[in-house]
Amino acid sequence: MLGFPRKPIFLLSFLIKNPSSASASASSSSSLLLRPFLKPFPFLFSSSSAFSFPFPPSFLPYPPSIASSGHSLDQTSSNAIASSFKEWFSSRDPTIFDLIHKILFSPDEDAAIDTALSRLDLRLDESFVLQVLAYLRSRADVLPCLRFFDWAGRQLHFNHTPVTYHAIFKILSRAHLMTVMLDWLHAFSGDPNSHYRIRFHDTLVMGYAVACQPDIALRLFAKMRFQGLDLTPFAYHVLFNALVEQSCFDAAEVISKQISMRGFDSEITSCIRMKNLCKQGLIDDAEAFLRQLGSSGAVINEHIIGVLVNALCKKKRFGYASVLLEEFRQSRKVPMAHTYSLWINNLIDAGMVDRALNFFQSKKKTEGYVPETLSYNKLICGLLRKNRLAKVYGLLAEMWEAQIAPDKVTMNAALCFFCKAGMVDVAVELYNSRLGIGLTPNGFSYDHLILALCGDGSIDEACRVFEDSLKQGYFPGERAFEFLANSLFREGRLDEMNKVMEAALEKNIKPSNSLCGKYISALCKAGKPDEGYLVPFRFSRPRAAILNMYTYANLIHGFSKLSRGDMASRLLLEMHESGYPPSPKLYRTVTHCLCRTGNLQQVLNLLDMLLLHDENEGAKNRHIFNYLIDGAGHALKPELAREVFERMSLRSIQPNMDTNILMLKSYLRSNRIADALNFYNDLANKHVPSKRLYNFMIVGLCKAGKPDHALEMWSEVRERGRVPTLHCYEELIHVLCTGGDYDMAIKVLKDLQKTGRHISSFIGNILLLHSLTKPEFSRAWIQSRAVDGEESPSKGTLLLGQLIGAFSGGIRVKEHLDSLEEVVKQFFQVNLYTFNMMLRGLTMEGRMDYACNLIHRICKKGYRPNRWTYDIIVHGFCKHGRRKEAERWMEAMYRNGFHPTFCTDLACAGLVTPDCFA
Repeated sequence: MLGFPRKPIFLLSFLIKNPSSASASASSSSSLLLRPFLKPFPFLFSSSSAFSFPFPPSFLPYPPSIASSGHSLDQTSSNAIASSFKEWFSSRDPTIFDLIHKILFSPDEDAAIDTALSRLDLRLDESFVLQVLAYLRSRADVLPCLRFFDWAGRQLHFNHTPVTYHAIFKILSRAHLMTVMLDWLHAFSGDPNSHYRIRFHDTLVMGYAVACQPDIALRLFAKMRFQGLDLTPFAYHVLFNALVEQSCFDAAEVISKQISMRGFDSEITSCIRMKNLCKQGLIDDAEAFLRQLGSSGAVINEHIIGVLVNALCKKKRFGYASVLLEEFRQSRKVPMAHTYSLWINNLIDAGMVDRALNFFQSKKKTEGYVPETLSYNKLICGLLRKNRLAKVYGLLAEMWEAQIAPDKVTMNAALCFFCKAGMVDVAVELYNSRLGIGLTPNGFSYDHLILALCGDGSIDEACRVFEDSLKQGYFPGERAFEFLANSLFREGRLDEMNKVMEAALEKNIKPSNSLCGKYISALCKAGKPDEGYLVPFRFSRPRAAILNMYTYANLIHGFSKLSRGDMASRLLLEMHESGYPPSPKLYRTVTHCLCRTGNLQQVLNLLDMLLLHDENEGAKNRHIFNYLIDGAGHALKPELAREVFERMSLRSIQPNMDTNILMLKSYLRSNRIADALNFYNDLANKHVPSKRLYNFMIVGLCKAGKPDHALEMWSEVRERGRVPTLHCYEELIHVLCTGGDYDMAIKVLKDLQKTGRHISSFIGNILLLHSLTKPEFSRAWIQSRAVDGEESPSKGTLLLGQLIGAFSGGIRVKEHLDSLEEVVKQFFQVNLYTFNMMLRGLTMEGRMDYACNLIHRICKKGYRPNRWTYDIIVHGFCKHGRRKEAERWMEAMYRNGFHPTFCTDLACAGLVTPDCFA
């Protein structure tokens, strides 16, 4: 999970640099907080301005005292920070290059674009065209470059030169548009008019060389030499460099000698020869060549040194590269700014961000090194990847102070910075203003925006950014894509998740197995299991990798809800064959679905298929029979359960106790009491029933509403000297009291006491409930005492009798009411149900003040009143005419999400109602 920091931790750098400002700002007025936002960036003003900042630039969200106190960034501050950054991004005056860029990006027709460019009255020459192409390539895609190159070539007073052709060839090559370039060269070679406009063969040789077609370039060069023609120095160097780049070292050596023979040697030649040696891995020879140039007095530029430094860094020889860099720095003969930038880039690429930052700051301080925007961008991006937000802030502040205009990389880095710093509002504001400030988001920015918005809970905004990225031809990275899809899954937003997954499908992006599984689950929960079943096929993923135990379960439940028993049973079988043991619930779900749709034979077919897969397992397959019997029982199909049971014998599989109990359950659930008893008698004739079977039959018959049969079974158990479980006693007493057979209920209760067991809360609450609501229960208790004829009953029996008497028809005791709870505790553990009955007993006698006190005591003990608690107190106040108190408690009832019962509604309406507490 992402956890974007909510505190602006980049303020730490300012605190370290300005320790005194923290205390100063703490005592300043609230207006001081807004002072940094008044004039955001000094470089927008003239140099004579006396304005100075008491704090860092305005994109600092709070003075240190505020930030350190843990305040969050409010909307006003977010807007001020975003406004400051927008002013900085827009600080550079529009140039002719910006106007050209704006025209080329307009949605107008080609004719309108041509007309707009012509109105600029541009003075076209080779240098200007190269500058425009470089600017357009840095700001946008290849298409604007091609548009401008085509327009310039059609102007009357300008002809493209080999240099401009080489520039457009390089742009196409870097964009990996080799096919476009080759088609262009092919069309160009067939244009006879080109002979009179430019050096035809030179352009072809350079074009094919840059297009990674060295064989064609060399063949054309040989044809030129045969015709007595030769390349220009520029074309020679382009060909030489292309051959080196494509590792054609033998041919490159020939071209190098040709350059020397014609006297075309220059610094560029030396640089390409250095690259040739380094590309072949001859680092020592390259160093010797460099020193030879120095000793011969030849000009050594920083690009030559940079090639060697790059080669050493690729070989992980950073120590020696540093020594070499220092050696040439001390010679003072070579400008080092470009080499320093290359060194910094290599350190960052190698993960040595701290070393690069220290070198950067050191050279600035000691040598006056003026970094380019590229160096700042490289450092900022490297620090962002390491989440060094305080350092990123420091570099942004340095760029601001040095009046360095940000480029698109700086803007994207700042956007990512705000995302990582938890200032999502600022990032969104900058993103929304991207057209006005010249911000072109890249993949890095889109990813961080999506991550930050999802982490902030702004799912709608994240979806909008996702759609924008698709329109720009960029699909988010794996992490951002998975994070967005998972966020949509957690929110249950299937429509948006469908769009995200469809976009991935169109881009041939394969989501992870985990995400595909979640997508299937979401579709199943939305009632679309058919679409979920097709997900592995649509995304060309192996089913075994996506469909796990949970995915299979979701698919089976999804098809079962649609009564698609055929697919549910097919998936159950597939799950079984894949090695995932289906749970009893899944077997029950599939069986119930097939029974609901009338496909009883398909249940038996499913049984055969499951057994066929594990035909050698023998008795180990017993659980399959058990699960299907259980499913048939839940579907109220005891005949089907019996058929499955019979098939066990055909396979010589002996039913176990679980099988017998499940078969009994199927009869009892369908109220087939006679069949259940016959089945039980068959078991009893074969061998003496176990205690577990006795207990199950007693409980099952009680739940089926057959107390006579249950009592008969209970008596049989007791005659055999066995003691049923407490659950059996609970169900027996419950069904007997419900049926009004209090004499037998008391008999069973006394038998429970004779076994030495304590009365459970369930039994105790039943006794108190019937004491309150049924006077017959108290009379039966007194009569049982008389029949037993106990002269000296036990203390427990006396206390139980007193408790039953106290609750008989309402709680009438006048004294020691608070100790009533302690008396109850002597018999069983009290719970909220017990307190509700005590509350009901008090309201029945009209003792409402005691009832209110009891509720307060309940709350103090840690119990939370439920619907019955409120209903009892409201009913009591209404019944005794205390309407205001009833309304007050009714409001509390609604506040807690409860509603009164029908009986209480009638009581509140003034109608006579029976007590309906149960």
